[in-house]
Amino acid sequence: MTDAEPADWQPADWPERANVAARSVTALFGRRLLFMPGTHLAAVQWPSKHLKNPLHPWHYWWQAHYMDCLVDAGRRELGNGATPAARFNGPRRASAGRLASRLVTGIRLRNAFTFVNSYYDDMAWLALATHRLQTLAEETRKPGRRRNAGIQETLTLQFDSASTDDLGGGTFWSKKRDFKNTPATAPVALYYARTGQQAKAQRLVDWLNGVLFDEARCLYIDGARLSPAGEVTVENTIYTYNQGPVLGALLELGGDANLARTSAVIDGVAQHLTVHTTAPGSSPRILRCDGTGDGGLFTGILCRYLALAAVDARLPASARNTARELVTATAEAFWAGRRPAEAGAATAGNGRYVFSVHAANPADTTYPPGAAVELSTQLQAWMVLEAAAAIQQKT
Repeated sequence: MTDAEPADWQPADWPERANVAARSVTALFGRRLLFMPGTHLAAVQWPSKHLKNPLHPWHYWWQAHYMDCLVDAGRRELGNGATPAARFNGPRRASAGRLASRLVTGIRLRNAFTFVNSYYDDMAWLALATHRLQTLAEETRKPGRRRNAGIQETLTLQFDSASTDDLGGGTFWSKKRDFKNTPATAPVALYYARTGQQAKAQRLVDWLNGVLFDEARCLYIDGARLSPAGEVTVENTIYTYNQGPVLGALLELGGDANLARTSAVIDGVAQHLTVHTTAPGSSPRILRCDGTGDGGLFTGILCRYLALAAVDARLPASARNTARELVTATAEAFWAGRRPAEAGAATAGNGRYVFSVHAANPADTTYPPGAAVELSTQLQAWMVLEAAAAIQQKT
């Protein structure tokens, strides 16, 4: 406690705040697929404007990040004894791990009975989430179905086919096979690293370092496109979320060069991907957010991997502290800006909340009462709160 803090000051309970987000998202967006038992998916909007099909349009990769969030909640349940009383949503509800398993079933059915789609980055996010779900199942002594292993085998073949020598390496973004980028290469590299394929992972990281790393800003740019005439065009846009899985892959691989690059990227994030806020009680510097739609996930993804860096003793204290401060300040801003779910909704009075699109602005301004709320933005806030909880629990 500092001199400026009141005598009754208590540190934030980030695990409980993450549970609040988990309860809110699952209550507002979670549902069965066509009322089928044993399935679970998240509607893309609340309240849904597609009453007959609240899962339209189909956003495969949003569901993959929903699964990752459920695994985060499941890990907290495991840390609290994995008993019914430890469940994030109450002892009479399904555990987070069980919901995540039902979500796998829902994704397969909604995706036309397959886990393959046209975008390798989408499949990489699902592979990463499924791998974490399998690990959670093993640690709770409830071994995952052979289905999880089958998903990984299927998707690994997809990644192998997309990670070619064209353009000198890297992973194609889509099955058009004309663009290799950070959004696909980084999560595929992380997946390879987590599944014991370090040589493949390092080759992809080396390609990212050689082709898509901006030395001046210490951040990774978007990608490199191959024209029909064989000309290469580099896309220089920098997205927040791209830095996250690269950080994850660098940490997973380890070694002096990768860890040094990790510290450099953390500094680049702090210098170039933050905004200032004057919100009471908030740090003056928080991570920027990138709007709605797919961009509504971006800051959450970055925070997930900054949280890993924040507790990695191999990194210098300065890098760890910067990562921790960025995550917790952004989480505090999201928490402070939340608003109760609409009066009259099925969850009214049950502690369900809507979180803002932008951490720097309260939800009352970005999602005023009556506005349609997008799933991606709520998953983002949940991810940020989970990241703060993970840091708190490990330090």
